[in-house]
Amino acid sequence: MTRRAATPRKAAPPPARARPRSRSIAIKRVYEKPAPDDGVRILVDRLWPRGLAKAALKLDAWPRALAPSNELRKWYAHDAKKFEEFRRRYHDELAGHDDELAQLRSLIKGRAVTLLTATHELDLSHAHVLRELLKRRE
Repeated sequence: MTRRAATPRKAAPPPARARPRSRSIAIKRVYEKPAPDDGVRILVDRLWPRGLAKAALKLDAWPRALAPSNELRKWYAHDAKKFEEFRRRYHDELAGHDDELAQLRSLIKGRAVTLLTATHELDLSHAHVLRELLKRRE
């Protein structure tokens, strides 16, 4: 009878360190159906979305003061070539709304969040800029 050599066991990996969880901030179009994992649902547009009943949106907050001004929104007109300048101007506008930003941060602290907008181009929207700002100053 031949004996097999014992296979050396691999050492157990060291215990994982607890990392602080990053808050999830998603962006969705207002016309998408609400999902259970949306968390806190916040409309970030200045104007109410066309053709949508208020009851259908299932909103937790609508901080209209944090949306771009009508002048900035009209100037930008979702022109991809203007996005970097739009981002700069929008940051300048948001700098004047510290109280509203603090209230929003308090509302979303440690929770899953979905920013809602009627915009077609989500990556070129104010919602994208606002999400970057909220994530950076957690």
